Amino acid sequence: MRRPLVAGNWKMNGDSASTVDLVNGIVNGSGDVANAEILVCPPYILIPRAADALNGNDAVTIGAQDLDINGSGAFTGQISASMLVDAGCKYVIVGHSERRAIYGESDQDVADKFSVAQEGGLIPILCVGETLEERESGNTESVVARQIQAVIDHVGIEKFDQAVIAYEPVWAIGTGKTATPEMAQEVHKYIRDMLSALNSDISNNLRLLYGGSMNAENAEALIGMSDIDGGLIGGASLQAESFLAICKAAN
Repeated sequence: MRRPLVAGNWKMNGDSASTVDLVNGIVNGSGDVANAEILVCPPYILIPRAADALNGNDAVTIGAQDLDINGSGAFTGQISASMLVDAGCKYVIVGHSERRAIYGESDQDVADKFSVAQEGGLIPILCVGETLEERESGNTESVVARQIQAVIDHVGIEKFDQAVIAYEPVWAIGTGKTATPEMAQEVHKYIRDMLSALNSDISNNLRLLYGGSMNAENAEALIGMSDIDGGLIGGASLQAESFLAICKAAN
């Protein structure tokens, strides 16, 4: 049985005070979340604030939004896997559509980060998904398959036993648009079937998240689909009440 995971990607939002308030609000409401794992991914500089606010409480797990492929050295502005682990992170997002689109990260860059994350003791959340143009051209499956295959070619299917995949249709991020539950399920099933052809045990146990504008109103219907195991949440994760409503839906 796959344990649902609800991950909040705060992106470039927050400050020290709001981080403490948000983490405390999530912890205080987490008693109503019996089954789902709750994860928050603050900006780098706020990760220690989130960890301090948790003070060892395991109701909420901490992750990061990105990492560098280098372990240390003259890489100004970058953060390594070991630094994230030291700060209290368990997970790290790799290949988010904004990293791919705005910062030009290639499939190979993402595969490298996936590998480095695992080597450093982090669980990567691999983001994949298509643009509106790619969807309208009928290329959703080929784009998603290419993005995943790049990682498989680099590390092997076996490494997915300690990973998460988040399907994020780029056209539904920050636009207020969302795939219908049936549309999202179709892609999630495609991903699971693709991996099952290589290793059915890993495929059956791998958690697949939906990352396209999930909110309190649509979360229950989306997570109710057989191959959707939670969500990678953007804007709705910045308020404890809305984030907890999604977490409760994952029960």
